[in-house]
Amino acid sequence: MANALSTTPLPRNEPVLGYLPNSAERLALQAELKRQKAEKVRIPVTVGGEKRYNSETAPVVIPHNHKHVLADVSQATRADAEAAVKAALSARKAWAALPWEERAAVFLKAADLLCGKYRAKMNAATMLGQSKSAHQSEIDAVCELADFFRFNAHFAERIYREQPISAPGMWNRSEARGLEGFVYAITPFNFTSIAVNLPIAPALMGCTVIWKPAPTSMHAAYIGLEILEEAGLPAGVINMLPGDPTVISDVVLKHPELNGIHFTGSTPTFNHLWKQIALNLDVYKNYPRIVGETGGKDFIFAHPSANVQELVTGLVRGSFEYQGQKCSAASRAYIPKSLWSEVQERLVSTIKELKVGDIEDYTNFMGAVIDKRSFDKISSYIDAAKNTPDAKIIAGGTYDDKVGYFVQPTVIQALNPKFKTMTDEIFGPVLSVYVYDDKDLEATIALCDESSPYALTGAIYAKDRHAIHMLTNAFEHSAGNFYVNDKPTGAVVGQQPFGGGRRSGTNDKAGSIFNLLRWVSHRTLKENLLPISDYRYPFMQN
Repeated sequence: MANALSTTPLPRNEPVLGYLPNSAERLALQAELKRQKAEKVRIPVTVGGEKRYNSETAPVVIPHNHKHVLADVSQATRADAEAAVKAALSARKAWAALPWEERAAVFLKAADLLCGKYRAKMNAATMLGQSKSAHQSEIDAVCELADFFRFNAHFAERIYREQPISAPGMWNRSEARGLEGFVYAITPFNFTSIAVNLPIAPALMGCTVIWKPAPTSMHAAYIGLEILEEAGLPAGVINMLPGDPTVISDVVLKHPELNGIHFTGSTPTFNHLWKQIALNLDVYKNYPRIVGETGGKDFIFAHPSANVQELVTGLVRGSFEYQGQKCSAASRAYIPKSLWSEVQERLVSTIKELKVGDIEDYTNFMGAVIDKRSFDKISSYIDAAKNTPDAKIIAGGTYDDKVGYFVQPTVIQALNPKFKTMTDEIFGPVLSVYVYDDKDLEATIALCDESSPYALTGAIYAKDRHAIHMLTNAFEHSAGNFYVNDKPTGAVVGQQPFGGGRRSGTNDKAGSIFNLLRWVSHRTLKENLLPISDYRYPFMQN
């Protein structure tokens, strides 16, 4: 290695393209959407760089046109999972031994590939496979993912530069070693950036990874792997296993060399993984690192001093962008009675303007929810609100899955603040509102804090500075990402490190140095420059 103290290029957040009519990026995206819809791709299992096209497959469909199959995805077998573990363990030593600059270069190149030749391809795959609008896909699948690539490399450099002090006559050093064994990355459907970041974060730090993407996001996830391979990622560093999670996890979770879980998904699934790890604890060579971002029941709390139009905009964008399928989406709101009449009028009026449909129609604000299971779950909550004296629907409330899994943006006024749409995670375009008496402000703050087991994101709206200070302190543990006069979504890498506490996860803050610290094990080295040759201490003299 060259004698140099390398410095990564100073990262900056990737600019979001506008996709205005007749712009170059829009024309390129439209052509790529057309191309991808005209073909059905085969997605293999990837083990040690080998592409395995298995006989058992599962389809990836377009959520807003569910009769259209985009891809057939090979399903990993037990033998594939066993081979993937062997490939990860075989690749680990050589990958970890590479100078960190060489590993970082792979991901820096991946960022430039993504923002250049792969931009339209990744956006089109995310739009079609996950029913995201052009804007939602751009901020996720390109900009945020490119930010993860670039900022992670910068954060890794900071970790390696952090060194202990040395007293006279010695030299103390610290090595941030990649974890022994392998890391198991289990990724969600709703953000392409998260799906790719969960395996690359430990890989950057010298770990090797078994990656199990969500079945409904496979179209974009495989393009992420394609980008990494073109960027020079060696075979076996990241092994992709689409398929039955029970089959894969039965191999991975019982292996002695499992050394980490990087997870985003539901709280029940995370709880199950944690329990399985505990049951297998005596098997493992090391205690596995468990990092997870799970559920949320994210809130917007309005103070009587709030600006009504700003609040309404936050409610609409925070609740209904990407069909409410964001871990951070506003799902419940607490509005003072003094503002409710005006808020309700403007909120209902705005929601009537929102168009829902095919994401290739750029005038649509929303697409479809991800699949039939999600559609059925969301519609059951809407039906429950229609058939109870504890709530009433004031906007939306309709749904249709004949062509796509479409749910209209829905607002439920909860007359009972503990009605299930105020407490359960729905993960769809449903906002529940509880109207509180202004004199009950303190009691409603406590109600908001105690009504959910989650603590992912939350937002307050207020103009009064005393109120802002009071609410910020009152909700100290209610949200890992907290917003003042802004919607509770849209965390940016390097600006708002993301993660929550309580039942929302381990709060290891993706998009920051703190997450990468979980994927290294430090070794402290002390070199004595002036070794002692006499065992006797000075105090022992007569």
